[in-house]
Amino acid sequence: MAGGTVGAGGGGGSLDCRSFWKAGAHEGPSAPIRELYDGLEAGDFDRARVHPKFLHTNATSHKWAFGAISELLDNAVDEICNGATFVKVDKSINSKDNSPMLVFQDDGGGMDPEGVRKCMSLGFSTKKSKTTIGQYGNGFKTSTMRLGADAIVFTRAMRGSNVTLSIGLLSYTFLRRTMKDDIVVPMLDFEVRDGHIVPLVYGSQGDWDSSLKIILDWSPFSSMEELLKQFEDVDSHGTKVVIYNLWMNDDGLLELDFEDDDEDILLRDQGQTSGGSRKIQKEIVEQHISHRLRFSLRAYTSILYLRKFENFQIILRGKPVEQISIANELKFKKVVTYKPQVAHDSQVERKMSSNRLPAN
Repeated sequence: MAGGTVGAGGGGGSLDCRSFWKAGAHEGPSAPIRELYDGLEAGDFDRARVHPKFLHTNATSHKWAFGAISELLDNAVDEICNGATFVKVDKSINSKDNSPMLVFQDDGGGMDPEGVRKCMSLGFSTKKSKTTIGQYGNGFKTSTMRLGADAIVFTRAMRGSNVTLSIGLLSYTFLRRTMKDDIVVPMLDFEVRDGHIVPLVYGSQGDWDSSLKIILDWSPFSSMEELLKQFEDVDSHGTKVVIYNLWMNDDGLLELDFEDDDEDILLRDQGQTSGGSRKIQKEIVEQHISHRLRFSLRAYTSILYLRKFENFQIILRGKPVEQISIANELKFKKVVTYKPQVAHDSQVERKMSSNRLPAN
């Protein structure tokens, strides 16, 4: 998809406004679309609840898109203690509209049904029992919503002999297009029984079916078979986050550039160097990592962590990122040697005399 321009579709219909910094003020249309979901209220299905305006405002804490990406990388790095050996960052394609999607995948411990509800919630989750779950880490919500309007999570966990698969959809597009007063975050859970994947129903079958309908209508996946296929490369445990309806810049181009480098993800419009430097020095600056990290995700992730990982890799678009010590990359060094000045006795005496207080 040359140039990174995408259409208005995507996972059941995307926002009319695709610029992140303008989307917060955009009002959704669509009474007919809203009416399709008006019957699905708070008690109708298993869900988490997030205030809609806060969802977008919360994401503005990330002015820089790479800062949002680092949050998701941090989540994977935190899973090293649970056995994670990699986090993959790559591009995928939304089969519904052929637009690019951003994918994060790790082989950490994964999340069980309770854990994924904490991850997808801002403060609490609503089920039939009305049980609240309290505050949880905010980084997942701010980072995914800063990068795109919608995100879907696939996670597989092993807790003892119990193996569960969970899917959660956090969709700003769904919120605005249906004009909800709070965000519905549909969840699907499965468990493995005798080698077979079967639905895990916590509320009623109607709850489960309602969640499935919303996910199929508003995600890049059109059937339950397509959803379950996303677990095929997750292995025995791990998490995959798919972010789609990616934000654009004011020129209508994707903020993230997947086309100019097959082994990198670039941040569009961030590579320019300010004028005024001599040509040779300007070329040196543009080649240096301190400049490239502003627009190259590979350069940025190479210096992101001070400690070098022993059994963990960041794999960007199929190629491992080589970690670099930023201290070793200081190109324009200057050493200043301090030479203390020793005054002669007569000079010291004059200085002391001039500093004395007058006699009474």
